[in-house]
Amino acid sequence: MRRTARLLTGTALAAAAVGLTTAATAAPVYAGDAASTGGLTVYPASVVPGDRAVVTTAVCGEGGSAAGDASAVGAGAFPLAPGTGEGEATGRFEVPPSAQPGTYEIVATCGDDERRVTGDLVVTLSSAAEQVYPRGSVKTGVGGALGTDPVQTAAGVAALAVAAAGGTWLLHRRARGDGI
Repeated sequence: MRRTARLLTGTALAAAAVGLTTAATAAPVYAGDAASTGGLTVYPASVVPGDRAVVTTAVCGEGGSAAGDASAVGAGAFPLAPGTGEGEATGRFEVPPSAQPGTYEIVATCGDDERRVTGDLVVTLSSAAEQVYPRGSVKTGVGGALGTDPVQTAAGVAALAVAAAGGTWLLHRRARGDGI
């Protein structure tokens, strides 16, 4: 019985630790953040249809230019010209109003040596500034008998703890052979 209790306790603690670790290491991504994969930076990383996106890359070298391709999202080709940054080429394109939500690959090919770099653009239906967060409780049909009063909730939790302790005590007696 002790071995089972230890196993269950250890499993519960491990699951809680994994949940805390995952929550602590997961970084939120906001619409204003830039996405960079494979040497191409797309800003903003998340747009709504009709917005403009800026693409930069330093892969093409000092004074290098590139040809951009956003046809995956329906925007077509666009030029990347040498920018003000150190060796960066910059270009802009507009996401068409007919773009569907999803993740699209944006490609730039360096003019001199045909090097190809990619970046991701996420199209959403609403921007983060317009994000609406839910409020209130969820009507699931489960629970809610005690309401949202903290005192009643604490009493319910205490009743469950007493029931769990009593059940454990009865199982322990049964395993020892003492009977009920």
